[in-house]
Amino acid sequence: MIETSDIFKRISHQKGKREIAYFTMEVALEDDIPSFSGGLGVLAGDTLRSAADLGIPMVGMTLLQQYGYFHQGLNEEGQQIETEVRWNPETKLKQLPNYVELKIENRVVEVKVWEYDIIGKFGYVVPVYFLDVNVEGNDERDRELNKHLYGGGDYIRLCQEIILGIGGVRMLRDLGYRDIRSYHLNEGHASLLTLELIRESGYSSHEKIQKACVFTTHTPVPAGHDVFDFEMVRNVLSPVYIDYLKEILEGEHPVNLTTISLKLSRFINGVSVKHAEVSRNMFRRPEIHAVTNGIHSATWVAPSFKKLFDQYLPGWDVDPSHFSRAVFISDQEIWKAHIAAKGRLMQLIQEQTGVVMDLNKLTIGFARRAAAYKRADLVFSDLDRLAGLAGEKIQIVFAGKAHPKDEEGKSVIRSVFEAKKKLKGQIEIAYLENYGMHLGRALTSGVDVWLNNPQRPREASGTSGMKSAHNGVMNFSVLDGWWIEGCVEGLTGWAIGPEPTEDNLTDYDEGLDYESLYSKLEKVIIPMYYEDRENWIRMMKSTIALNAPYFNTHRMIKEYAVRAYKVSPLFQ
Repeated sequence: MIETSDIFKRISHQKGKREIAYFTMEVALEDDIPSFSGGLGVLAGDTLRSAADLGIPMVGMTLLQQYGYFHQGLNEEGQQIETEVRWNPETKLKQLPNYVELKIENRVVEVKVWEYDIIGKFGYVVPVYFLDVNVEGNDERDRELNKHLYGGGDYIRLCQEIILGIGGVRMLRDLGYRDIRSYHLNEGHASLLTLELIRESGYSSHEKIQKACVFTTHTPVPAGHDVFDFEMVRNVLSPVYIDYLKEILEGEHPVNLTTISLKLSRFINGVSVKHAEVSRNMFRRPEIHAVTNGIHSATWVAPSFKKLFDQYLPGWDVDPSHFSRAVFISDQEIWKAHIAAKGRLMQLIQEQTGVVMDLNKLTIGFARRAAAYKRADLVFSDLDRLAGLAGEKIQIVFAGKAHPKDEEGKSVIRSVFEAKKKLKGQIEIAYLENYGMHLGRALTSGVDVWLNNPQRPREASGTSGMKSAHNGVMNFSVLDGWWIEGCVEGLTGWAIGPEPTEDNLTDYDEGLDYESLYSKLEKVIIPMYYEDRENWIRMMKSTIALNAPYFNTHRMIKEYAVRAYKVSPLFQ
């Protein structure tokens, strides 16, 4: 047993005790801190929360976004309306007196820093540092470099990554962190930190830098891998780093940040078993490992289920293996907790959209970043058939933002609204605006079935379905990402489409997916929900018991600790 006095001896901000720096362009800590756009940021926030709970000697480094990503509005046609998010960092963060300097286009840019403390279950603190160039005295152009997350063109993106990578390492030193042994690059956005490590080490060999870096790649989609023209980089980046780049890239080739991360990291991983396999083939790197993503259980479990788990599975929020005993919770208690979560979602839908949904009707949820390959509109492939097999038996709720420059993603949202109009009076459909943490919690816990149907093999992991599983909501998903590992057909949910094989991984008839979707809705899911509630609840309990013990960030970060960081958590 851990003595309280021992715990509080370990919760100070002693810089010498921190061994891991986690660099991420976005991080989801609170909805009121608009520093994330989607799954990458949510994963980062959950990772840091689990580090605090377990006592992993880690600090977070990210970029402060002055106006966040954007606030999403939707008109009656489903046209996305984007407005800036106005917020005051001082209401949530503490500005520190530390400043560092770096160069952009030979201009000296001063960087200040803000701090947010994550306090774990036992009081251990993981500080998260937000870098900010909105500093009086900086050139007006530079003061706006961190105005929007993923805003602007290549020039702005490159400058943001210089601030995060090079500025982040310099800020760690200025804050007193001298003993960092592992720099975890959460996606390639942070790869330029390796150039600063080379500069400050003075070593011509990259071996020392490789020993210090851990790299997680999160997507096979090209948009997730930043590539810049070498001449632009030469003009923007301080000259001291250009020779390093030439050596790493073996010439003046396009500057691919993923390539830099791959070459200068000792441990590289994908975020599911399938994604690691795809990445090994894609990058021709047989050494890429798999560390499947998870979620921070205590953050994403609905209040009604927290109360239930506290009663029946004490310690679940410290040791997720306790979820395996969910099968012993009574059917009545599971259903009562679910109806409470569902009722909260129904109320939220009515308040935001005016759509009145039926608490007793089978409710399907789909909430993802609105990108074409995620296929939010797949369920509407044949409206007549859908209405015939499911009319007045299901209701569907959607959410998700499209990147401001992603016209295909915006078109998908409009197609959902078009289907909504055509199915009026047959299937009730709602689309919730401005998907974030609050909506994510309500949706993943309040629906009956979680739908996910991306084009394979583009779903590297996907974590929303893990959130639903923690709340006893079954997944109905394409076999890609984490679901290949989590799907036990008829027990934790249902698969959409064929089993992935080498022959059909990318080249197969999409009609197989919506045929499978419609067939299982009609013949399995709808009948079970309305006619076999006992079996439905059995599946709910199995979903919690089989998926939640593994697909969590406590398990995930322990894997990183053992396999990549070589450290031991303070609290096991």
